[in-house]
Amino acid sequence: MKTRPFKQVDVFTSTPYVGNPLAVVLDGTGLDDATMQRFAAWTHLSETTFLLPPTDPSADYQVRIFTPGGELPFAGHPTLGSCHAWLQAGGKPKAGNLIVQQCAKGLVPIRREGERLTFAAPTLRRSAPSPTLLAKVASALGIRAQQIVTAQLLDNGPVWLGLLLNDADTVLALEPDHHVLAELGQKVGVAGLYPAGTTSPLITRSNREARAFVRAEETAPSVEVRAFAAAIGVDEDPVTGSFNASLAEWLIAEGHLPSQYVASQGQVLGRDGRVHIERDSDRQVWVGGDSVTCIDGHVTL
Repeated sequence: MKTRPFKQVDVFTSTPYVGNPLAVVLDGTGLDDATMQRFAAWTHLSETTFLLPPTDPSADYQVRIFTPGGELPFAGHPTLGSCHAWLQAGGKPKAGNLIVQQCAKGLVPIRREGERLTFAAPTLRRSAPSPTLLAKVASALGIRAQQIVTAQLLDNGPVWLGLLLNDADTVLALEPDHHVLAELGQKVGVAGLYPAGTTSPLITRSNREARAFVRAEETAPSVEVRAFAAAIGVDEDPVTGSFNASLAEWLIAEGHLPSQYVASQGQVLGRDGRVHIERDSDRQVWVGGDSVTCIDGHVTL
């Protein structure tokens, strides 16, 4: 074992402790898969990353991404949080404000726009889910078929069953049976649109007591998102970059959302995540968010 630099970063927020936390081991050299997996299970965060020298000469660094239950080829909040930690630790991009991350999915371009980082959504493959799977998931979520506007299987590395529900309040009110979702072995992401002009998303927690606020200087969210990943050991992810990336590509293409919008996620968990989406003139979707370091030190691994 040796002492390695370590950071814990809160992603999709500029305010500590209201986003999605990420553990980052800044020097993962010499660690085997079992050690990485054991440490990721120990942190008990939705993801833990390990930074390595790139094997592709066009990349700035390489990252491996682990959940408590296994390794992922790509994930959004680990991409932004790892890049934030790498830059803060003195990483120097080869191409100025464009950083290239190497992961199991391939090369991921990341733009630096002031303090905010934005990654290019990976190529999306989507298909219609089976009626049987859809019915089982609806039952586990406690919703009726008529509350589902549209559904797709979304694959941009991680595979999500994406559901667009009838409105944001329905999304916030969900009380899923995570045990059943784990048995189905399928990660499920849900979204619901806010009416035009909405300025304050309602938090529907179990005690029904609180309302979220949108800071005056921020753009109001267009959609509320939740992500259930009991299949990989995370009942509900606070703020999910990979699902928001695939959701944006799908819903913008089908006309449900504009080419630029903000998604809200994490309200039910007491978080206040904001995901900034933009599809450019080349039809590339970019997924952005702020990050803030909460713990800066060393870990023995």
